[in-house]
Amino acid sequence: MKKIFGKIGAFFKQGRQIIKKPFVALANSKAVKWYFDSKFHKGWIKLWTDYAFWMHIPLSMLLVFIMEWLSRHSLVQACGFVIDHTGPFLFNSYCIFVALSIVFLSRRRGWWRLFISMIFIILGIINCIILLNRVSPFGYTDLYMISDLLTMQDSNYFSATQAIISIIALIVYIIILVIYAKFGPKKKDVKPFWQRLVLVIALFISLYPTTIFLRSSGVMTSYFGNLSQGYLDYGYLYGFSTSVLDRGMNRPFGYSDSKIKSIIEADQAYVDSIQTTTYDIAGEDGQSDGNLTVTEIDTGDNKPNIVVMLLESFYDVSECEFLETSEDPIPFVHYLEDNYSTGHCIVPVVGAGTCNSEFEILTGLSCNFFGPGEYPQKTILKETDVESYADVLHDDGYATHIVHNNGGNFYSRANAFSMMGFDTFSSKEMLDITEYTPLGNWPTDDILIGGTMDAMDSTDGSDFVYTITVEGHGSYPTYPVETDPAIKVKANGKTEGENYAWEYYVNRIYNVDDFLKQYIDALDSRGEDTLVIMFGDHLPTMGLTEDEVATGDLYQTKYFTWNNFGMPKEDKDLTTYQLVSEYLNRLGIHNGNINAYHQRVMAEGKKYGTGDYMNDLRLLQYDIMYGNRYTYKYGTSYKPTEIEMGVLDVTIDKAYFFNGRYHIYGEQFTKWSKVFVNGEQVPTKYESGQVLSIKASDVKNGDIITVCQMGSSDTVFRESNKYVVVDPSYAEEDIVTEEDEEEESADN
Repeated sequence: MKKIFGKIGAFFKQGRQIIKKPFVALANSKAVKWYFDSKFHKGWIKLWTDYAFWMHIPLSMLLVFIMEWLSRHSLVQACGFVIDHTGPFLFNSYCIFVALSIVFLSRRRGWWRLFISMIFIILGIINCIILLNRVSPFGYTDLYMISDLLTMQDSNYFSATQAIISIIALIVYIIILVIYAKFGPKKKDVKPFWQRLVLVIALFISLYPTTIFLRSSGVMTSYFGNLSQGYLDYGYLYGFSTSVLDRGMNRPFGYSDSKIKSIIEADQAYVDSIQTTTYDIAGEDGQSDGNLTVTEIDTGDNKPNIVVMLLESFYDVSECEFLETSEDPIPFVHYLEDNYSTGHCIVPVVGAGTCNSEFEILTGLSCNFFGPGEYPQKTILKETDVESYADVLHDDGYATHIVHNNGGNFYSRANAFSMMGFDTFSSKEMLDITEYTPLGNWPTDDILIGGTMDAMDSTDGSDFVYTITVEGHGSYPTYPVETDPAIKVKANGKTEGENYAWEYYVNRIYNVDDFLKQYIDALDSRGEDTLVIMFGDHLPTMGLTEDEVATGDLYQTKYFTWNNFGMPKEDKDLTTYQLVSEYLNRLGIHNGNINAYHQRVMAEGKKYGTGDYMNDLRLLQYDIMYGNRYTYKYGTSYKPTEIEMGVLDVTIDKAYFFNGRYHIYGEQFTKWSKVFVNGEQVPTKYESGQVLSIKASDVKNGDIITVCQMGSSDTVFRESNKYVVVDPSYAEEDIVTEEDEEEESADN
């Protein structure tokens, strides 16, 4: 054993010498030695040696400027940041200045200065590359989402050329560090270490009061509703740093058992005091009685199905000041607005961040209380469950489902929806998706119709379905894609590329409008009372400004509804965290802690976003997600569920050897179905929703195969029945089946 480990050690030592040799040779080269012996280098070193503290000021400013140049892809815009946002620019520079003070703790100050500086430049390069491929900048949450991003179609963040350039740059950087480690000067006659340490600690401590002061004075902010704009206004370094340090929720002032109790008791008293005035849905003349004051809808013993639909990047382009279209691209949506309740929906994000609008719509809680760019589904919901409208409707006997034509693990949705108390989740892995947008990067939404019907058919009672679309998702090409688009678009004052992008986008929502009509027709044909609430999660990633939208507010999208049981039309602007509560109130559903809170404060006339409204919501949210859960002590308590992926069984019916492949026939196969042989996954070819095939050589007589619906990170979402391989080249009596094994076990 000693001999073996000795050989292993010698092997690694030899490898280290081989790798080290070219670096040492370069460091000892005449060119390198000439530079380090030159007057220029010695003068430069003397300047940094004698005036290091003051030289860090221009260096810090230069590093911030380089980071902004990289992030904005524009030298001019980087200059604009310095001029138009001087306060944030100087604060970002100060942050780097403080970080550079670490060099004073070492004698090799030049090496540490280079090392620290390159960290900031590398951060800028990462953000630069990411922003070439998406709208939202690099933040701490992206470290949680690396696996998610790799599963997205059309999301290759590095081309082959970029990868090669990055590798070369990294090698050059390492070479420079090695050279500096060998030849870089050491500081002489340094001050006592304790003095240098006190200086560094004092500088780092100063960051906190400085940040608080600048936030209170309005120079900086602690919340970015539009993450991209926040980074542009306050600097990439500040944006990234706050995404790292300012996560979760701080304990609110006044948080206590007695305070939560008083809020819950007020909500319960309000619910108990409600005097229900019912509405005669269909009178003798078939007409509604408009003279009644409506607070609830009387739907009899049958509770209506409730469908909430998130429309990805949906925007009513008739509200765009510069856009002209050859015809109305969303006539059905405008029909819904004319005949059913509608309004503007105030969302927490712009251009990206779907899952934060999703979090608010499903829980009634606010993302304003979290750190900049934080996605609760990727952070706190990894650790704890949260009350949601799925829980509320469970109490009323509803089955709860999600249907979505994207990955089940993206935004950690499978986990998050379990933490929110849903029963089933039909993600793309459960759907036989064959149709895609013209670019081929997103599925069309029509697949959601069958998915929703299957979910509702899987239960006998009333259903709550949350549906998420993707057809309107960016990015939008700045070149022509469709030769003869249905809707012709003219973007006045925009470039040709921007016009192409808008034309592509408008034709996507034109298709979504048709999908919505088919979707609602399918629901109506079921003959069940149903309410549908549809809303846009955020404006599209088109660089819209406030003066280009009719509302003057980039945080406003549209919501619109449909029902088939006579709910009166009552238009109202609402936030995402209010929307579902408002309509549950109209249906006479008042249970749930957060639901009851919203209904009470809205009835009291308190306006969303104000202190009176948000202070107690913050207390409840902190208590449920981070605190002692006094809410569940005095109100209703909820628990997570063991969510089931999909609602239809994946089955193998039969299988045959043919043309060198083993063809497997069954039901509910998708492009994400993979065949397992004796528990090991083998390469699988999707033939259709009823046929898969694998190489004949991957199986042999008597092997047991299953088909699994696979999510990202090798997650098995659903598994089929077991099927025993029968190779006709074997004699029938030699084949041992599961039934034979069970009979033999019983005999024994």
